[in-house]
Amino acid sequence: MNHDSIQHFSAGATTFVIAYVVSVIGALIGLACMSRARAEPAKAARVRWTAFGAFAIGGVGIWLMHFIAMLGFDVPGVTIRYSVPLTALSAVVAIAMVGVGLSLVTLIRFTRVRLLVAGAVAGLGVAAMHYLGMAAIRFRGGISYDPVMVVLSCLVAVVAATAAFWFTVVVRTAPATVAAGLIMGVAVTGMHYTGMAAVRVGPDPGAAVPRGASVFDLVFPVFVAGGLVMGVLLWMLFTTDDDDVLGETA
Repeated sequence: MNHDSIQHFSAGATTFVIAYVVSVIGALIGLACMSRARAEPAKAARVRWTAFGAFAIGGVGIWLMHFIAMLGFDVPGVTIRYSVPLTALSAVVAIAMVGVGLSLVTLIRFTRVRLLVAGAVAGLGVAAMHYLGMAAIRFRGGISYDPVMVVLSCLVAVVAATAAFWFTVVVRTAPATVAAGLIMGVAVTGMHYTGMAAVRVGPDPGAAVPRGASVFDLVFPVFVAGGLVMGVLLWMLFTTDDDDVLGETA
């Protein structure tokens, strides 16, 4: 099927705007968690806030953004279903890989080389999450990809992740943090739609009827889970005593 027949904005610009806003919110919460992680004197506290940052950036800013953006994906005349286990696994991959990358920035002495390694690890994890999420799609046919656009999307993911980790180190003021969140939102959504530009679909009417959940069947649990994560992290940020946070430690 010609790529032009695939719809990425079947619900209009609404999904794009919501996806971007959610990505920015996840990035802002994640940046706040990372700031706390780097400022905590105790290693256990740094590990805890790093994990929180992974959930915020990987789970909300990246994976939830991806899922929301996929609400606009449609192939006219084709019934699309999603594998729930693969969809859930893609979330785990995003959180885990971002967590590994963040730990290289917050739990050990910061160097530029480690920043680049952390960005590469997390960026490739984000790309893996995206294409694993795409592998969860079920319909009468198959999906193929333009290899050039796939490579480009991976590069965008690595650059975005590296920039995100750099922001966790240099951002200090509230305006700078907001600006960082806005830029990270652009980078993450840009990676998503670059990856979607690589998609090619080939319908096969003779294939078996797809099994799995419709995208709207997943909306409620996904939004509830995402809302709970954001609510808990915001509660932790605003209620956790930071009187003992005396300064940054590497």
